[in-house]
Formats: sequence, C-alpha cells, structure tokens
Amino acid sequence: MELLNVRIPVGEASVSGLMLRPPNAKALYLFAHGAGTNMVHKNMASKAEGLAARDIATLRYQFLYSEKGSKRPDGPALAHAVVRAAAEQAALLAPDFPLFAGGRSFGGRMTSQTQAETPLPGVRGLAFLGFPLHPSGKPGIDRAQHLVSIQIPLLFISGSRDPLASMDLLKPVSADLGERATLRIIDHADHSFKVSAKSGRTASDAEVEALDTLAGWIGLNLG
Repeated sequence: MELLNVRIPVGEASVSGLMLRPPNAKALYLFAHGAGTNMVHKNMASKAEGLAARDIATLRYQFLYSEKGSKRPDGPALAHAVVRAAAEQAALLAPDFPLFAGGRSFGGRMTSQTQAETPLPGVRGLAFLGFPLHPSGKPGIDRAQHLVSIQIPLLFISGSRDPLASMDLLKPVSADLGERATLRIIDHADHSFKVSAKSGRTASDAEVEALDTLAGWIGLNLG
C-alpha cells in the first residue's frame, strides 16, 4: 500500500493532499472532507483505508481554510477552485485510473457545484457520503437545484436519520434526477453514519455498508 504526500497548486497558493494507492487499484476516488474536519481526520482516514481494501485508490486533499487551520469554510468560488485543482492533480498522479469524485458533506456538495459549473475533465461520476441537502432543522431543496445540470452518474449514500438530508426530500430529489442518480439509505445512521446502540447495528456495520456500496457503484461505472 502506497501513501503519497502531494502538493496541489491552487493559483498562487497550494494545499496538501494524500494519495492512498493499493497495489491492485482499479479506480481513483477524489475524496473531499466535510466542513468541520480535514483530510487527516480519523473518519476520512478510515474510509480511505476501507476503500483501499476494496481496490479503490483515493486522493484526499485540504481546502484552503483547512490548510490554514481555520474552522470557517471557504466560500464557493475558493472551494470550487480547490476541487478543480485537485481533479487536475489526480489526473497527473494516476492518468491510467478511471476517475470519480465527491466526498463527505460540504466536500461532496462543493464537488457537485464545481461539476455543474464546468464538468471536471475525466470524472466519470460523483459519489456523496452524506450529501448536506439542507441545514439541520431547516428542510429544503435549494441546495439540490444545481444537480440537474450534471450529466454523469450520481451516488447518494445517506443515513436514514441524517438531520441534513430528510428522507422525505432526498428521495424525490434523487428520483427526479432519473436513471443517472442512485440512492442508498443506511438504516439507523446519522449524517456521520453513526448509529444508536438500540438499533442493533454498529458504526462499523454502517461504514462497511457505505463503502461496499461506493466500491460496487464505481465498479458498475468502469465500462
């Protein structure tokens, strides 16, 4: 297993990246972190390692604010610039790998917004691990409006108890996107795929289901 530290140029600045490449990798997933974490958070590392065990390489990367150690997420324009730069770096690092993109929460949404503005070269599909459809306690679908502009396959992996993605809203959003969208609901899981003890499931069970779904979907879109 190869773990490579990389620098990703973003205009006159740069951000850190981590590429985890298993020996039998069949694809590369460009993996953006959520708003309250960073690329080295244990949740990100666990998922990258889980994908590597399923023969999926990952390129994790920092947004500009997380590179600086700030807690306040960048605005869309800056975030989109980082996503696009990371996609370009992924293509340079692994030109022979089919490329997929997305990530956790904020990172996944910034990736989809970037794709909607101008398609990311070479990206075959977007996969979201907890798409933040709306703020907690403020249900709505405004954040989904840009998704109709995306013409590549989309995968939503979402917990049934996610306060940022009401099932009553996420299900019709996915359905309205037609055949290019796939929705996998992780029973009893919240936005971070944590589950309550009384559910009879563990966080490990939920993560295995999420990663099996992601790896399987990538496999279906390799053709």
